[in-house]
Amino acid sequence: MKNIILISAFILLGCNENKLNLKKEITHDFGIVIHGGAGTILKKNMSDEIELKYRNILEVAVKAGHEILKNGGTSQLAVEKSINILEDSPLFNSGKGAVLNSKGYAELDASFMDGKSLNAGAVSGAKKIKNPISAAIKVMENSPHVMLSGNGADEFARQQNLELMNADYFITERRKKNLEKVKSIENISKKTSNKINYDEFYKSQLYGTVGCVALDKHGNLAAGTSTGGMTNKKWNRIGDAPIIGAGTYANNLTCAVSSTGWGEFFIRTVAAFDIAALMEYKNYKIEDAASLVINDKIGKLGGNGGVIAIDKKGNIAMEMNTPGMYRAHMNSEGKILVKIYKDE
Repeated sequence: MKNIILISAFILLGCNENKLNLKKEITHDFGIVIHGGAGTILKKNMSDEIELKYRNILEVAVKAGHEILKNGGTSQLAVEKSINILEDSPLFNSGKGAVLNSKGYAELDASFMDGKSLNAGAVSGAKKIKNPISAAIKVMENSPHVMLSGNGADEFARQQNLELMNADYFITERRKKNLEKVKSIENISKKTSNKINYDEFYKSQLYGTVGCVALDKHGNLAAGTSTGGMTNKKWNRIGDAPIIGAGTYANNLTCAVSSTGWGEFFIRTVAAFDIAALMEYKNYKIEDAASLVINDKIGKLGGNGGVIAIDKKGNIAMEMNTPGMYRAHMNSEGKILVKIYKDE
C-alpha cells in the first residue's frame, strides 16, 4: 500500500513539474500582415515585370517585420520597419511615389496605434517627412497630442531629428501623368455632365495606401497606415489613414486593423474600430467581422477598399470588395503568403 502511495506521489509531482515546464515554454503566437492598397488591380492591366516588382517588395517588407518579431522584437518596431520599406518604394501611394494633390505636390498622412496602452499618434498633410509612419510614432511617444497636421507636423518631425526631404523627392513621373489625366477627365466631366468615366478613373486612383498589423511574442498588437491620399485632392483633404478608429486601430483585447480604399466611407463607418467592436461585444471571429464591415457596411454605402487585421491569437483577415489588394502575411512558423488579386 505504501509503495502505491509513493508511486502515486511521484506521478503527481512529475505531472505538476511537466505543467510548470509547459507553462514556461508557452509563448504567444506571433504574426504580421501588410498591405499596399486595394482597388481596381486587374491581371490584364499588369505586366509580368511590374507584377514581379510588387510581389518582391511585399515579400521584402513582410520578411523584415517578421524577422523583428521572430527575434523577440516589438510589434511597434515590426510595423514601423515594414511600412518604411513600402514608403521608400515608388510603387505605392505613400512616401516616395505618393499621389499628387491638385497643386502638384504630395500631402502625406499616417497613423500608428499600440494595442497594449491604446496610445496613438498621427500626422496629416505633411509635405517633407520621408517616412510619415515614423513621425506618427514620434507624435505618440514624444508629444501630448494624437494628431499633428501640415507645417506643424513637418516642424515636429524636424525637432525629432527625422529625415526631411524636398517636395521633388516624393514626385514621380507616373504620379504626374495620373494627375494630368484626372484633371483632364474632371474638366470633360464638368463640360458634359458625364460623371461615369470620371468616377471610374477616380476610383482607380484610390489604391496604393500601405499598412501593417502585427502581433509580437509578448502578446502585444500594433497597427500602422501611411498614404498620400487621393490624386487631385483639394482643400487639404484628409482621408481615413491618419484617423484612429477609421484607418487604423489596435487593442490587445481583440485585434489590430489597417484600412485602405475610399477613405470617406471608412471614416463614416469608423471601419477599423467597428471590426474590433464586433469582436469584443459580439464575439465575432476576425474574418467575419472584417467581411461584415467591408461588404455589408462600406460596400452597401457605395464605398470600396479593404482591410488587413490580426487578432490576439494570431488569426488574420485580408478582406476586400475590390478586384485586388496588394498584401502579404507571415505567421510564427515562417509560412509566407504574397497575393495581389482577389481570387488568389
